[in-house]
This record gives sequence, C-alpha cells and structure tokens, in this order.
Amino acid sequence: MSSPSRLDLASQYAELGYRVFPCVPGTKRPITPRGFHDASDDPSQMEQWWSQYPHANIGIPTEGLLVVDIDGVGNTWPGDPGRAADLATAGAIALTPRGGRHYVFRRPAGKAWRCSVGQLAAGVDVRTDGGYIVVAPSETESRTYGWVEGCDLSDPVERLPEPPAWLVDVLDTLAPESSTPTTNTAIFGDANPIPSGQRNATLARLAGGMRRFGMGQRELMAALRETNQTRCVPPLTEAEVERIAASIARYRPDEVSVAVAENHYQQMFAEVVEDDDPGLPDPGPIPDELLCVPGFITEVMQYTLDTAPYPEPVLAFAGALTLQALLAGRKVRDAMDNRTNLYVLSLANSGVGKDHARKINARILYEAGLADCLGTSFASGEGIEDRLFMQPATLFQVDEIDGLLLRVGQARDARHEAVVSMLLQMYSSASSIYVMRAKANQERVVIDQPCLCLFGTAVPKHFYESLSARLMTNGFLARLLILECRGRGVGRDDTERPIPNSILEAARFWADFRPGDSGNLADWHPTPLRVSQTDEASVVFREIRERADGEYVRSELENDPAGMAIWARAYEKARRLALLYAISACRENPLITPDAATWAGSFVEHQTRRMLYMARHHASESEFDGKRKRLLELLGQWQRQYGDEWMPFWRVNRRLPWSRREHEDVRDTLLQQRLIEAGQRTTGKRGRPGLYYRLTAVAAAEEGTR
Repeated sequence: MSSPSRLDLASQYAELGYRVFPCVPGTKRPITPRGFHDASDDPSQMEQWWSQYPHANIGIPTEGLLVVDIDGVGNTWPGDPGRAADLATAGAIALTPRGGRHYVFRRPAGKAWRCSVGQLAAGVDVRTDGGYIVVAPSETESRTYGWVEGCDLSDPVERLPEPPAWLVDVLDTLAPESSTPTTNTAIFGDANPIPSGQRNATLARLAGGMRRFGMGQRELMAALRETNQTRCVPPLTEAEVERIAASIARYRPDEVSVAVAENHYQQMFAEVVEDDDPGLPDPGPIPDELLCVPGFITEVMQYTLDTAPYPEPVLAFAGALTLQALLAGRKVRDAMDNRTNLYVLSLANSGVGKDHARKINARILYEAGLADCLGTSFASGEGIEDRLFMQPATLFQVDEIDGLLLRVGQARDARHEAVVSMLLQMYSSASSIYVMRAKANQERVVIDQPCLCLFGTAVPKHFYESLSARLMTNGFLARLLILECRGRGVGRDDTERPIPNSILEAARFWADFRPGDSGNLADWHPTPLRVSQTDEASVVFREIRERADGEYVRSELENDPAGMAIWARAYEKARRLALLYAISACRENPLITPDAATWAGSFVEHQTRRMLYMARHHASESEFDGKRKRLLELLGQWQRQYGDEWMPFWRVNRRLPWSRREHEDVRDTLLQQRLIEAGQRTTGKRGRPGLYYRLTAVAAAEEGTR
C-alpha cells in the first residue's frame, strides 16, 4: 500500500482548518513569494502547488497557536517532571529531524505573545502569530518530521488545549503585551527563517544596528553566529559571517548612525549585502568507505594498488569501476532498464601515476581475450561511431580530457563539439539502438545497445579552468562521475606481481557470458540479464529519487541551471552504480540489495554535491569571467604567501600574459566590485613608480586568506 502523497496530507491539515503553504523540498524555506502569508486552505490552490512541486515540504502558520520548540536530543527543559508532564498534554507533539520536539497548544484569548528565540531557555523557542512550523512528513537534511504516536495534529485549533498555567505566566513575564520587545527580540526579530537571497542583507542590518550602540567585532560575531545558525536557511559559512562582522566593525558607531539618518545605509554596506548565494557546503574529498565495493571491483582495486609505484586509491577505484562496467556492458540491466555504461573522470596532478590503472585494465582485458574493447583517444565523433559499430562495447581510456572540455566550453571547435555530442548520444542509447550516419551507396545501419565506457583523467587545475556555464548545462558533465585524487602515494620498488586468478576468472566469465537465447546473434543483438532488486532496496531507491527530485526543485527555484542539470541525472547514476555493486559482489546470481542501493545513493550524493561546490568556485560564465577568477586566485596565492604585501603588476603579467587591454578590463571590473585594490607605488629611493595589486578585505575573506 503506497504512502499518502504530500498533497493528500496537506489537504488533511487544511480540512482541520489549518492553512498550509509549500516549502522547498529538504528545507524550511517557503516556495511562495510572501512565505507563510500566502498560506491557503483552498483545495485548488493546494493542488496547484503540490502538482508543480510534489515533494515540497508542508508549512503551517502558527497564527492562533502557541508552539514550544525545544531543540536537540539532549535538551531537558523544563527539567521539573511535573512541568514536563504538563507539556505532554499538548494537542499535538512532533519530533523534529534533529531530535527536538514541537508542543502545539491553542493560544489563549487576549494574549498577544510574539515569536522568540531562546527567551524561555537556551534552545527553547516560541512560535505564535507571525511565525510558522514545518510539519510531518516533511524532511530536512534527509530526515523526517513525525508526530509522536497518539499525539498527531488531528484536531482543529479550537479543540486544542491551552498551555499550562505556569507556562502562561512565564510567557507573560518575558513578553508582556504593553512592553517593547526585549534585546533578543530586537536582534533576532520574530525568529522566522531567513531565506537565501536575504541572509547577507539581514545579517548586515542586524550588525549595523548593534554597531550603532558601540558593539565590537567579537560581540557582532557572537550575535550573528547565533542568528545564522538558528534562522538562515541554509546557514552561511563561518567565514562569510566573519566577513560581515569584520566589514561592519570597520565603521565607527557615529558613521553608522549618520548612514541610517541620511538613508545611505545600503550604499555603505553594499559590499556585504550583495552576492548572497546558497553557500553550498564543501563535502570534501570522497571518503574511504565509498571506495569499497565487494567482490571484483575491490579485487582489481587492490591489485592496482599493490602493483603501483605510487599507490593512489581513487585512481585504482576509478579504473576498477570502469573495467567492471565494460565487462558487463550489454549483458545486464536493472528493473528500469539501466545499463552499466559509465563516464568516470579522475583528477590527479602529474606524477601521481594516472597511467597505472589504465595499464592494469589493458592487461586484464588482454588476458581475457578482450583487447579489442579498448580505445585510447577521441579522433572525431564519426570515429567513435565507427569504433562502436565494430565493437559495440568499448572502454575509452583517455588522458588530458580537459583539453576537449576547454574547447567545447569556448565553442571554438566544431570537431570537439561533435565528439561530445556523440558521447551524449551513445550514453543515452545504451538501452536502445543508435542509428548510424548515412554513407554513400550504403544503407543506414544501427548499433544495438551500444556500451561506451569512459575512464578519463585530467590535471585538476586544467580541468577546473576548462569549466564554463555552457559546459555545466549541456548535459555532458552531468553524466560524469568526477573523482578527485588525494595526491602522490609513497613510492616503492618491487611491485611486479601476476594478475590473481580470481580476477582473470571473473574477466573471462564476463567475456564468455551470453544471456538470453540469441544464438549466433548474441553479440549483435543481445538480451541482457535482468538483475532483480529486493523490496528493501526499492524503498532505498525511492528515498534517493525523492532527495534528488527535491534538490532539482530547489535548484529550479533558485534559478540554478547547473544544479538542475546535475541533480536531474543523480538518480539514474545511483541505479547504474547499484547494478555494478550487485554484479561485482556476485556475478553468478546478482541481486540489488539495500547495501548496494545505499552505497550507490551515498556515492552519488557526495559526488554531486562536491561537483556543484567546485563548479560554484571555478566555473566561469564567460571567457572574461574566467580571467577575472584567475586574477583573484593569483592574488589569493600571493596573499597566503606574503600577507598584506602588494603584488607588483610585472609579476601578475608574467603569470597572466594577457594583452594590455585585457588587463585593464579585468582590473577595472574587480575595482568596481571592490574585490581588489590597485595603485602606483615607488620602491627604493630612485625607483620608478609601478602598478601594484592586492585583494580587499572582502575578497580576502572569500578566498580564505584572512
């Protein structure tokens, strides 16, 4: 029996008289323009919202309610057992994703309490008129809101109990009707979430208000850190909050007061309030546990490490993964007809040993009689097509793939455009047929279920410099699994070892495996084995799909085409990886288990978030934007080495040999954006004046140099 949809559950709340509104999937941020003020109990409006965003979280305004929000598993407030029992009489009790609780009461008549943060006690907030809560079955951070058994919100507001008398007395004491807001309320407002797009501006206003009264940078930072963690959705990075506090603290209190009085407050703090972006967290390098796939993949990975002059786990894993993908190409599929064709790109600096994993793959395929399944370069789109016609399952092992991406990103080379176009077509044709181009005096022919696998390598710096907005959205990068290597391993001698028999047996098994009953046509028109999945694995897949769909919607709402393109492929990648996990673990009787699905989902989520984080910092909207970022990066490197010393222009020009006009255009843009300082300086007693650059405080904080 399927679970009720979000629309069904939102409608149930509305039938009880609670107005509802949609929030961005996976967050507490409203989708609607006016937030909870747009809440409605109109069935047609709700159907419109949740038809457009079926995985949207459900928000309910707390008008007429009193909700006590206790944060954290370890929060024991109110401490007294009798008072704790009183709270348990609430009309509804919810468990929040972080282990907190929501106690829902009806607000007594005549009370004009306000929302507050931490006034009742540390980690205890109040939601009433002017606020809202997110309710079950909404999710944040991949965890779910849920009602305590027997304490769900099943009564209309008029039938909910009022809060216990002692709580009423405390709330009256903290926020009497006739009084002005306390200091905490003045700072933290009504405690509603601050969405992306408003975070920098809101924190700057709060800091400016406190600076007017003489508060220093440490005090500003303490207050902003609390607001950021409790209200910003998602929170800004610690470095960004420090940047805001430092920028506001530069101004004297009287300067801030004059700015407010003369209405040029926003102008003064323009460098702080602009560029409020989602602040994607960095998931970091791929963790060791995600490089563990039982069976064949781990065996090949370990053999690659054992024989490498400089062992590198990520490269070894990437090679083993793509080898398994090729061996099972056109021979297995899952319940959704996903195949094993993968495009994997490993990033490693020169000298790390990028070629060793490729050599191991070549040796294994040779021993298995499959040497003709290897390709080493992309000459042209037509060349790829011809190669797949002769060998429908092919593993291309290509170094320096960043050069291809750079030319495509700059849209300067039709030949390279054709290569990427062909790779896209082959990827999508794996479960179908690919119709080849027409040739003179020949009938058009097809390739049935082509399996093109890619194991590419590139130098990280060159790869990131090749990124562009065009590349991020054309679909190719969205299909890649990008794995960053950790550095050069410890060198060693005497690494020659024979290929283990278990690896050769597995490779030969796949070479001889002919599923279905196609006879002599098995190689041309195969019937892949359908690998089943357990019911538990199906549940995991559904959760993966919902998370990916939610991230796609979030990207759509934030007008982030790169995020949309990459999250759109996340579920498909997870299905393919789970299939590879299953056949690696047991080739004779493969089964997709919850372990396979969970690993695949975790792997893809980490890889996707890392890709988006790196793209945010490196991808350029245009060639000019790329130059702008390169100059900022160079000045950041200089500052990390020399502190606040100015960088001579001649050094800049040596590293960035652009034309004079290009330097002037980039410099003028960064000066207008208040990201660099530039000026004429004279060195020595008789030195000639020269041009010097350095980062501003704002840019230095963004580059992580201060």
